[in-house]
Amino acid sequence: MSDADSDVLAAEFVGVSRRELKEQLQRIEACVDLLTTDQLWARRHETENPVGNLILHLRGNVRQWIVCGVGGRPDDRDRAAEFSARERLPADRLLAPLRETLAEADAVLGDLSIQDLMESRRIQGHQLTTLHAIYHVVEHFSGHVGQIIWATKQATRQDLGFYRYLDRRSADG
Repeated sequence: MSDADSDVLAAEFVGVSRRELKEQLQRIEACVDLLTTDQLWARRHETENPVGNLILHLRGNVRQWIVCGVGGRPDDRDRAAEFSARERLPADRLLAPLRETLAEADAVLGDLSIQDLMESRRIQGHQLTTLHAIYHVVEHFSGHVGQIIWATKQATRQDLGFYRYLDRRSADG
């Protein structure tokens, strides 16, 4: 693979990662718009993570891994607090910090070079490359967004319409 090919591949990886995080945030926002504060914090049992806690957790994870771990900012994450929080924060107080953190992460990702992707980082006790850290965050974020979507469907009994465009494609032939 030539250096030019490597540069293109690195740029594509970072670009896809940035777009995926933005799309997943839009899905969270769509879900939260449908939920009441009670629904954001509903849990059927103590070990279930309600949407509110998942949003706190996603913010903490992105901040620790990308903003701090890749971007070099100080890491003051309290992961346990993300899951133990019981204050029923309203949607705007959940989404604003998540949006801010994702904007910070996007800025960090936008400044990366191909050399940066291969640099070793120590994050959450793991020694890994920046590329691996980004992959972890996107995969982790997406998994929890799936949980938020499921919880929203359970609470609202609605099809959220994220894949309606596929119905139109199949109808168009």
